[in-house]
Amino acid sequence: MSQETLQEGYFGEFGGSFVPPELQEVLSYLSEQFYKFRDDPAFNEELQYYLREYVGRESPLTYAERLTDAWGGAKVYLKREDLNHTGAHKINNAIGQILLAKRMGAKRIIAETGAGQHGVATATACAMFNMDCVIYMGAEDTRRQALNVFRMELLGAKVVPVDKGQGRLKDAVDEALGDLVQNYQNTFYLLGSAVGPHPFPTMVKHFQAIISEESKRQIMEKEGRLPDAVIACAGGGSNAIGAFAHYIEEPDVRLIGVEPDQAPTLTEGVPGIIHGFKCLVLLDEAGGTAQNLLDRRGARLSGHRART
Repeated sequence: MSQETLQEGYFGEFGGSFVPPELQEVLSYLSEQFYKFRDDPAFNEELQYYLREYVGRESPLTYAERLTDAWGGAKVYLKREDLNHTGAHKINNAIGQILLAKRMGAKRIIAETGAGQHGVATATACAMFNMDCVIYMGAEDTRRQALNVFRMELLGAKVVPVDKGQGRLKDAVDEALGDLVQNYQNTFYLLGSAVGPHPFPTMVKHFQAIISEESKRQIMEKEGRLPDAVIACAGGGSNAIGAFAHYIEEPDVRLIGVEPDQAPTLTEGVPGIIHGFKCLVLLDEAGGTAQNLLDRRGARLSGHRART
């Protein structure tokens, strides 16, 4: 892997790839193929076709008149990713990665999901391209999101509940990475969040950047200027990095990520390695990772500019 490619795996001091040698071989090949096809005209022509004809892009930028009046300040626009096929932004990345998987000769797709939107998007893409699909989901999440489990299974996916740990997204990611190590010869891991070892965060950013690519052009058409701020929810990060990507080099645009108050993992904690990459992690008294170490109340806004 070239030095340039290795460097692209970091976002400031975070990112990288900290995985066993056998998995690193798989990820190095994935990275090589991603960089090969992301600028390939034929690949991008096919991607744009499916984004337009299947996903339904571009999504509108809607002026929220009542919300603007209620806030009594800035004009508020909503980027309507909810109008995409499957009802969320997740389908952008699912389509991009599954087209890459096709070119790599994969016959089997695996994925992780938390609330279920990425799982539904992955199952939808797999059904369209006639690929076997296995979705790992925390056992607790399968109970909380039973409707999305039903949707995934209706689309032909096998949903595997993960009982280890807290039975949540973190544990589903661990199981999916373990599956990839065992079955890398014919399996493509379609990761939906901006997490994990390189090249996954870079891939997710690339395929989700269509959100800000469109909104930047749309706001210029509507207002003749860039926005003062872009606000996005920030859990696994795919929505936020997509919404922020084309504004990162615009110093006058504030980028604001809103994360859950009960698990402020983007702004609290200490640097550590989890899921094969370096990031801030929350630790309990014994030094183990803890998703709910801090018990806070009220909305939590992270005003830090995105590191990319």
